[in-house]
Amino acid sequence: MSTPTRSAPFQGRSLSEVVNELTEEVRELYTADEVPWVIGYSGGKDSTAVLQLVWLALKGLPVEQRTKPVHVISTDTLVENPVVAAWVSQSLETMREAAKAQELPIEPHRLTPKVEDTFWVNLIGRGYPAPRPKFRWCTERMKIRPSNSFIRRVVRRHGEAILVLGIRKAESQARARAMAKHEKGRVRDRLSPNGNLPNSLVYSPVEEWTNDEVWLFLMQQPNPWGHKNKDLLTMYQGASTDSECPLVVDDTTPSCGDSRFGCWTCTLVDQDKSMNAMIANDGQKKWMRPLLTLRNELDDVSKEEGTRDFRRMNGRVQLFNDRVIRGPYTQEARAAWLKKLLDAQAHVRKKAPANMRNIELITMEELHEIRRLWVFDKHEVEDLLPGIYEQATGEAFPGLPLDEQLVIRADEIELLREICEGDDIHFTMVRDLLAVERQYRTKARRKGLFESLEGAIEKGFYENAEDALEFARRKGVIQKNETVTEAEDGEPQTLPLDEMTNDASA
Repeated sequence: MSTPTRSAPFQGRSLSEVVNELTEEVRELYTADEVPWVIGYSGGKDSTAVLQLVWLALKGLPVEQRTKPVHVISTDTLVENPVVAAWVSQSLETMREAAKAQELPIEPHRLTPKVEDTFWVNLIGRGYPAPRPKFRWCTERMKIRPSNSFIRRVVRRHGEAILVLGIRKAESQARARAMAKHEKGRVRDRLSPNGNLPNSLVYSPVEEWTNDEVWLFLMQQPNPWGHKNKDLLTMYQGASTDSECPLVVDDTTPSCGDSRFGCWTCTLVDQDKSMNAMIANDGQKKWMRPLLTLRNELDDVSKEEGTRDFRRMNGRVQLFNDRVIRGPYTQEARAAWLKKLLDAQAHVRKKAPANMRNIELITMEELHEIRRLWVFDKHEVEDLLPGIYEQATGEAFPGLPLDEQLVIRADEIELLREICEGDDIHFTMVRDLLAVERQYRTKARRKGLFESLEGAIEKGFYENAEDALEFARRKGVIQKNETVTEAEDGEPQTLPLDEMTNDASA
């Protein structure tokens, strides 16, 4: 019985020969012009290998030739796997100190999404449902925008930028095809155009390497900024797959969902294999179990009917295959998600290792933004967030009272709820109308007032979800009849809104 054979690394060439050749290539490209470099660094094996090559190449240059900056950017979505996030943050700090000591023009940058673009502000604050393949709202906001904004700033300042990425053809057939396509448009040796970022070129020095070759390099070549690559290998061994979360600069880049190191909240895949494996393989990582539980609850579509509004974000009811398309999470569901998140954070802070005790699953800046969205954008003047925070943490919420800015006080809210006799839709409509009135009261010009009032009334028009479904069905029949009439005699006919609503509620 024959045994499978494996090809020799680097096609039989020695590691030192390959490294010497690549570092010389890096030096030639670096000194060829004044265009600054931007290295995408995720903390995984591929981006670490690329950064090591560049670091070694620059150390081989005389100090006077190390003239242009090399920016190392790492995008933290704020919901990264906590173990990996801590590794990357520590690595960036170590890198900063080592670069200064070694007189290298390497500048690390930790990028984060704007507060209005973060995962929890959109899910808990605005009520966006957990991301799905057909509604992947997270990647653009949390990864693409921060990295692209940084790159565009470099381009505006210098006219051009060269992106140095750890992409490899061996990662997938799709990646190999995409890289081959860009190779045809190369303007210089090894520099490919970037179709999504004008005036930027892509350099991928390890594009031909295999997984084994990457690890061979990392294990035999000491990390030049002082981080131990064996610790990186240990982190990889703690999970089940063999990939990493790449620098995402466009929506064609694979999501972190299928990768080894991604967001712990990711619902774009069936399960978080990496966190599952970390918890199963290492008893010291069991403190992450509440995160995994919360992620799985977010992924449970069977509970969406009870947690998501029957109306879309704009208050309208839409059907698909004669079923209501669910909208954002309800106020009750959003409050519950926040409580579970803060409870998980409290648990982690008690059970995690000492170096993780100050972990923030949600930042205070995000909490303030969520509170603002609830109270002023959604008119939820009950101002529930401070109470939820105090209940979960045992501490008072560090935010100023909003009593003077609210249209109705907390004790009056309960009175209004009693008057509405349990009719939540009626209660919400009256509360929204009062909030709209307060919003426009002090304005010199009240343009948009009637539209806002009409929107609040339309959103609260229905008696319940069943009534909304019946209304949408009747409206669909009316629209079909209008289409038929228009096709037969060319004279379009429409029903006034009041006539349509009376018909639907009859």
